[in-house]
Amino acid sequence: MTPMRDPADRALTRPRRRGLAASAAVVVLAAVGAAVLGAIRPPAARPVAAPAQVFSAGRAFDLVRVVAARPHPAGSVANDQVRQFLLSTLRGYGLTAEVQDTISQQGGELASRAGGIGLAHVRNVVARIPGSAPTGRIFLVAHYDSVQIGPGGNDDAAGVSTILEVARALSAGPRPRNDVVLVLTDGEEACLCGAQAFVDQHPLARGKGIALNVEARGSSGPPIMFETSAHNAKLVGIYGRTPKPVGTSFAVEIYRLLPNDTDFSAFRDAGFAGLNSSYIDGAAVYHAPTDLPSAMDLDSLQQHGDNTLALARSLGTMDVADTRSSGDATYLPVPWGQASYPVTLVWPLAGLALLAVAALLVLARRRGLTSAGRLVAAFASTLVPIVLAPVLAQVFWRVLVLIRPGYATTEIDPYRPLWYRLAVLAIVAAVVFGWYALLRRRLGPAALAIAGLGWLAVLSVALAAVAPGGSYLTALPALAGALAGIAAILLRGGWGSLLAVVAGATVAVVVLLPMVVLLFPALGLVLAGAGAFLAVLLSLAVLPVVDLLHPEAGVRQGLPALRARRRGLLPAVAAALAVVVLAGIGLRVDRFDAAHPVPTQLMYALNADDGTARWLSAEPKPQRWTSHYVHGTPVAVADTLPAFGRGKLRTGPATATTVPAPRLTVESDTRSGENRVLHLLLKPQRQARLVTLHVGAQTQVTAATVGGREVPTDRTTGGGWGFGFVFHAPPTEGIAVDLTVRTQAPVSFRVMDASDGLTALPGFVARPADVGVVGSHFSEMLAVARTYTL
Repeated sequence: MTPMRDPADRALTRPRRRGLAASAAVVVLAAVGAAVLGAIRPPAARPVAAPAQVFSAGRAFDLVRVVAARPHPAGSVANDQVRQFLLSTLRGYGLTAEVQDTISQQGGELASRAGGIGLAHVRNVVARIPGSAPTGRIFLVAHYDSVQIGPGGNDDAAGVSTILEVARALSAGPRPRNDVVLVLTDGEEACLCGAQAFVDQHPLARGKGIALNVEARGSSGPPIMFETSAHNAKLVGIYGRTPKPVGTSFAVEIYRLLPNDTDFSAFRDAGFAGLNSSYIDGAAVYHAPTDLPSAMDLDSLQQHGDNTLALARSLGTMDVADTRSSGDATYLPVPWGQASYPVTLVWPLAGLALLAVAALLVLARRRGLTSAGRLVAAFASTLVPIVLAPVLAQVFWRVLVLIRPGYATTEIDPYRPLWYRLAVLAIVAAVVFGWYALLRRRLGPAALAIAGLGWLAVLSVALAAVAPGGSYLTALPALAGALAGIAAILLRGGWGSLLAVVAGATVAVVVLLPMVVLLFPALGLVLAGAGAFLAVLLSLAVLPVVDLLHPEAGVRQGLPALRARRRGLLPAVAAALAVVVLAGIGLRVDRFDAAHPVPTQLMYALNADDGTARWLSAEPKPQRWTSHYVHGTPVAVADTLPAFGRGKLRTGPATATTVPAPRLTVESDTRSGENRVLHLLLKPQRQARLVTLHVGAQTQVTAATVGGREVPTDRTTGGGWGFGFVFHAPPTEGIAVDLTVRTQAPVSFRVMDASDGLTALPGFVARPADVGVVGSHFSEMLAVARTYTL
């Protein structure tokens, strides 16, 4: 595989020449890596004074500071104020803006944030930039509500401000050909009900169109186009012409595995075409009180805006019918922008990769560079780094949690994860260098390199079968590496062989390095093994270059085995020491303080039936502060709190407070045979963010209407409760509930409402400055529940 192992090659075996070759290879690959990373790095933010026709992160950030001045969940007074600001801003651009005020149900199979069907009273802000000769509609979508505990400086004031600044730029220029509809949704954090309301009920949604959803799940990093509608080839091509496209079809495959949804889900499921983009690094602030405008990286906002404006302008001038495709595209970021090819090439490329590796194997054997036995042993041994490095990466995270227990409540990443990410890469280097050093003499560099490419080729076939959008990650490096190896052998060493080897490694760096860098913030250190796995694949693809750097290579063959092995292990030892150093720096740099508090999660529940109360927490292991309130092992709470679903929580006794329970009254009760038709009114007796109702499991509900919306009755909760719903932003006049139940006996109902804020409760002690609130839809919840038998 490598030129220095061919018996006819003597050009690069001398240490001096080999050192020069190694240096040249490293310089080339470092330059390629820098170009790859530069292509995905956000551009510098433009100031407020930027020209009117371009997107300015400075102007957009002025909007962020207003939208994210304080928490503004759906139904709150603060949300009303944000909505009025949005209306006045859009009208200031000369647009006609309206409020879609309606009740909506969570769409599709999306799970509610709590137990039961999700509904909400939503107030979407909708405006239209009329087209000059419309062939369809382009929808720019972002949600303006925040979680209850955080102001949503990034999630999703970033998206809202992006759309407003794009609308300003579009309104200031020539009219687009197509209608551009601005959809600023409400209730996304609650149940995605605003987006569902728009696609189900709004007249502008008829005929569908192309939806561009703008999100943020963090505070920095490049906005990634991580989700598309089906048959995306032409849309992906249009996205590739934006100023700085960062997208990969593998991200679509990853996202499908995650239990997440955005407003784009409602548009996608309703048959809209479209793209979904979000920046995702800095996820420690996600859904937390620390998601402040000051946490935002304006460069990320600039890239969001540049790409969204470019897409709006491109799609706004095209015939919408011309954006439809018959298939999907495989796509990836490259230094010059974006590369893509049809999904129909996925299987052929995977097959070619296998054939190329097989051809390399045969040629290497015929040239005497390896043997069948060595190849079999090398192929088996390559499982060591493939498996061991990800396992050690996960162990590394567990050790960090033991050292710093506050990480246990980290959903994705610590506040400053860079040094830990570098430590994970050092773990990969230690494993790969160690494995290679121990086996290089016994099996030979050619066998190890071919085995690495063989595993890449096998994985490309597996990915083609289960995740076609990710097959390119291993198919292209395997194919390029195998062809480079064949060329290196045929050229019989020398600088020509070196160029071939470097060319093959260059393809691997271009293809795999961006995904290694993007996967760490996507899945976080909580799943550090995923990033480590991709880093191992990159290492296997560049093994010939690794061999150039190997201390044992190029020395006289008579060197004693023990001395050679020790010399070969030097890089592995250095990488292992780097793990310790980098972890130490990370622990020193990433300390909890007032600006970066340790996340804790606490709730309070009052049972109005018997006047008892308890503290609740979903922390996997209670932090020091939380342990003052909860203790013991987690227990199911669905018996008295069915809205919390089937999960288990830690509990602790609490002093009961005086808070009224929601009231459930019977407006009418009609009996017919085995059925009862109940017309009920569910009304909170205080300002509540949500209200819930659950029916005893022994009662069969055959039909249900909530707030005038018919809802399914085949979904059940646990703890002895069956049909139920969670209604977000309930109207002050109460919610009409019509149920048809198959019984003549009394029916048990469990109702609950919830507000936010624990500071006024008896027994609550304020958190220290370095103790914060974890990003959660239940954190700081004050729930009051009561049972009715009617």
